[in-house]
Amino acid sequence: MGSVLAGVLQLLALIGALALAYIPLGNYMAKVYTSDKHWRVEKWTYRAIGANPDTEMTWTAYLRGVLAFSAVGVLFLYLLQRIQGILPGSLGFDSVNPAQSFNTAVSFVTNTNWQSYYGEQTMGHVVQTAGLAVQNFVSAAVGIAVAVALVRGFARSRTGELGNFWADLVRGTIRILVPGAAIAAIVLVACGVIQNFSGIHEVGQFMGGSQQWNGGAVASQEAIKEFGTNGGGYFNANSAHPFENPTPFTNLFEIFLLLVIPFSLTRTFGVMVGSVKQGYAILATMATIWVGFVALMMWTEFAHHGPALQLADGAMEGKEVRFGVGSSSIFAVSTTLTSTGAVDSFHSSFTGLGGGITILGMQLGEIAPGGTGSGLYGMLIMAVIAVFIAGLMVGRTPEYLGKKIGTREIKLAACYILITPALVLVLAAISMALPTPPHSMLNSGAHGFSEVLYAFTSAANNNGSAFAGLNANTDWYNTMLGVAMLLGRFLPMVFVLALAGSLAEQRPVPETAGTLRTNKPLFVGLLVGAILIITGLTYFPALALGPLAEGLAS
Repeated sequence: MGSVLAGVLQLLALIGALALAYIPLGNYMAKVYTSDKHWRVEKWTYRAIGANPDTEMTWTAYLRGVLAFSAVGVLFLYLLQRIQGILPGSLGFDSVNPAQSFNTAVSFVTNTNWQSYYGEQTMGHVVQTAGLAVQNFVSAAVGIAVAVALVRGFARSRTGELGNFWADLVRGTIRILVPGAAIAAIVLVACGVIQNFSGIHEVGQFMGGSQQWNGGAVASQEAIKEFGTNGGGYFNANSAHPFENPTPFTNLFEIFLLLVIPFSLTRTFGVMVGSVKQGYAILATMATIWVGFVALMMWTEFAHHGPALQLADGAMEGKEVRFGVGSSSIFAVSTTLTSTGAVDSFHSSFTGLGGGITILGMQLGEIAPGGTGSGLYGMLIMAVIAVFIAGLMVGRTPEYLGKKIGTREIKLAACYILITPALVLVLAAISMALPTPPHSMLNSGAHGFSEVLYAFTSAANNNGSAFAGLNANTDWYNTMLGVAMLLGRFLPMVFVLALAGSLAEQRPVPETAGTLRTNKPLFVGLLVGAILIITGLTYFPALALGPLAEGLAS
């Protein structure tokens, strides 16, 4: 079987698995967030944190809950790293320095999971399990909660209430993420992923010296790392490491895990707003972009330019021979079109155009299908923009799901789509202009610029993957990337929740003959076009200086 055919068959198998999970998981998540029943363990949790889950919140109260919970998470994780040296199970590792502790704490709380450290050489068992793994669950639950609040804004009318953040957070964690990750962890252990708390031990003699590895609760963290679209690896090599991802089957299974919730949330959206066709329209938009990017990536990586690539049957530099070009291409596109950030190959070693595709995937806003929750609310914001553009074309007030898109709504949507590009472009420009930060670049020229552009794109979009060529473990990058992650996560949430509150206060508008049908293929095409054009206009100059220049020169 040829490598291209193998890649296509893996893609078809993945699509089939996602299709089978779509309706049951989407319906289940809708039931979770619309139920008025509380499980006993949930009641214990509410009592412990002093929250009343039946109290409805306005958007400002909901936002305060998000920010307060996240601030406590940052502080706790920061302190846990700073005292690691005196904790049991530290494996002899020292406490993490302040700049890196700040960066890592912000990274995991914002669902970014950017890592400027070697996991197997820096973090002990307590920090990995009680700190990083816990944030993998709750940061993902926060993203879903904000998305559900926006969906309620479309579904409700003449009220400013969007539900209860604490109830949404606890339910998302206990009813969705914990059971899903537990099942996934069992599958991974059965397929060879390690799960233990062993210390550091020698694994053999290599070139006259010994090699040392430490164990860890890898399978359980790997499961929620993908299922919650987090991405932080237990080991530095992330999902390219055989302890995390040993076989082609586990590789495909991990891609399934990182896509299944974001895609299925479109079904949840359709059920909650009372029209599954609206969910299918959003799904079709996400799927069109995802499949298109996968096809383009496979084409660039399988293109045979020169005898070396012909002998390797594709651009194999930086890719695991266990997975090959096809599977690595699917993983690279899926991880950068979601907010996962896990990698099974090194994106810096992709072809120039292939590396550009990974950057562009993040620059779209990671909405195809995006992260747990963040993908859905990002796509709904783009739907509001698309409806507004359509309204300008026909000269009537735009409407979406029975809600008028007025001046206030479009201003909030515009702020949402502008904040992340501003962070990426401004911080990348400053890093290139200052004398010291460019010294962290492994390469010069267009590829070196791509390393810096990729880093800030990954941080501001809360992706977390790296181009594997930039030394980001410096005070400058630890601090600036941490700032980008914080602002890139929470400023958009401000605009999302404000938009949700504005929509929830409106009276529903009845459909007329002039109403744009947002559940039809025409709207899907309009939405795809709006996403690509807006992103292209925003980032094209920067892309032209980096991956496009490198790709055209090769």
